[in-house]
Amino acid sequence: MFFLNLTFGQFAALFGAVSGAAVLLYLLDRSRRKQTVATLRFWVAAEQPPLVRRRKRIQQPLSLLLQIISMALLLLAIAQLRWGSRLATPRDHVLILDTSAWMAARSARDATGRRTLMDEVRDRARAYVKAVPPTDRIMVVRADALATPATAFESDRRKLEDAIARSAPGATALYLDQALAFARQTQVLGSRRAGEIVFAGALRVAEGSSASHPASTTAIPNLRVLAVPDNAENVGLRRMAVRRSATDPDVWDIFVAAHNYGTAPQSVSIYLRFAGEPAGFRGIALAPGAEREATFAYRTHAAGVLEASLWPHDSFPDDDRAVLELPPEPNLRVTVYSDEPELLRPVLSATPRVTSLFRRTAQYRADDTGLVILDRFRPPEPPKTDAIWIDPPANGSPIPVRTRLQNAQFDRWCSDNPLCGGLRTRDLHLAAASVFESAPSDIKIGQVEQGPVIVARPGKTKTVVFGFHPAVSEMRYELATPLLFANILRWMAPHLFRRSALAAGSVGTVSAEMDEEVRKPEDVRVAAEDGSALPFTLRDRSLHFFTGTPGTVRVTTPGGEMVYSLNLPQLWESKWEEPAGARHGIPVFRPTPGGATDLWPLLAILGAAGLVVEWFLFGLTHRRMTRLRLPLSFIRPRARKAS
Repeated sequence: MFFLNLTFGQFAALFGAVSGAAVLLYLLDRSRRKQTVATLRFWVAAEQPPLVRRRKRIQQPLSLLLQIISMALLLLAIAQLRWGSRLATPRDHVLILDTSAWMAARSARDATGRRTLMDEVRDRARAYVKAVPPTDRIMVVRADALATPATAFESDRRKLEDAIARSAPGATALYLDQALAFARQTQVLGSRRAGEIVFAGALRVAEGSSASHPASTTAIPNLRVLAVPDNAENVGLRRMAVRRSATDPDVWDIFVAAHNYGTAPQSVSIYLRFAGEPAGFRGIALAPGAEREATFAYRTHAAGVLEASLWPHDSFPDDDRAVLELPPEPNLRVTVYSDEPELLRPVLSATPRVTSLFRRTAQYRADDTGLVILDRFRPPEPPKTDAIWIDPPANGSPIPVRTRLQNAQFDRWCSDNPLCGGLRTRDLHLAAASVFESAPSDIKIGQVEQGPVIVARPGKTKTVVFGFHPAVSEMRYELATPLLFANILRWMAPHLFRRSALAAGSVGTVSAEMDEEVRKPEDVRVAAEDGSALPFTLRDRSLHFFTGTPGTVRVTTPGGEMVYSLNLPQLWESKWEEPAGARHGIPVFRPTPGGATDLWPLLAILGAAGLVVEWFLFGLTHRRMTRLRLPLSFIRPRARKAS
């Protein structure tokens, strides 16, 4: 007979504290006698308070004894008193199930193609649970990129069966070293008697997993491997990248990479579809373990779903299809109100994805959308959208005019704002120019000695005001003129110049090279599909982040945006080499001598029954006697007042 949950010293301390508290409660109950008198008139207050004597004996010793016995039985139940030998102490095993993405592949031993490797792993795990003695406890751990415990150390076989049945393939590859390290640490910290560490899977590990080296697992003396045979002849898509062509902004350059995981050469075809219609076809040959990339060019202005697929399919079809959602081509509508449209047409036609509409000043409308350019006139109603005012009249300028100059010498450009990026001029004279009275929040783009002549005003609608016409001044010969308009369009419509790149890849760790303008982590934002921020590292313009679930991740920088559609599964890179001392197959455990029987259920029932009996015998009887005192008090004769 022995305690399983507590030591004898712990049990004795708890029992002594509980029984001592019960005895004190019985002894500390004070006794007062209730006396009914006719009047307090002849009572004299005592000079000294009456002494209250405590009880020196227990009135109901049977009640106290019954309570102590009941509490002792409950404490024995908590301590898990067992009848038998200590040699029957159960062992604690850790069962690691391979739930990586590769477990969705079809089983190599099933001719029908309906069973997957995950079904084989579940069968091996159930067979191991049945072989383990009923007194042993098992912890079920699901392992892919992370090791996730599905149960605690559990002896209930029904809970273990449910955890095994609910295990399903994930989206990442197997990092076995993390799972084995977790199992060893769990047995050291939370196990009374360590059993086996059992791995059930196909022995395929991810790139960079230290478990691929035998030396990393030789320190596990209690390792058992339940290997599941698989068919490694698989060809799958690794990634698909899409970006706008550098020579034609209306064309998408598409790159699709396929990898041969098997040991035999393979010939496959890559089919491309956009919005459900065929968009391209390539046939490639892949050597064992090789990876090749196919390129496509597709012209479209519309948004739609781009799909790349492999043919023929193999035993693992989950990596035979990649999907990307292409955004529409960014465009900006510019309405120009000018009586001399030829002056501004060359500047606007130099910027791609700008649709220009030229109208006479007499055709002005205040409800235009996009960007409005007003050439040297005062509209009856100011525009409700972003606007560029070129040499407006002094009484109609959105920014007050301080003075009007003739033959002014241009002084300088601003140096602390992207609106002035790359602007350089020398000996620039303005035949006539208006000097503006700018506000503190305004951006002074260009200035003469007397003040600013080109001002940008931010706000809900952005406004830029020229104090002169660049096309009728010496500035029409400067390279700064088209660059200045490009900077203004970038400021008003940043999406027009933002570089966009899209990629479809596998979940897991993603790496990307940033542009030169990205120099610190504050310049980058990595957001998941729901908008939440993802942790990342940035070293020498190399960005790294991790995601374990399929979805869309957006990487935003000051100069562009990269969209990652992570809908491909992450697959293995190498096969795990089992250590020489590892056991294999379903074990046959020897019966433990002696055996042990749990007594705590019976002790718990007896302890609870003792407390219930004590309450009925003493607590309920005391309440009934108290209720009878009130009607008996009316029968007694009342005391009369002395005459």
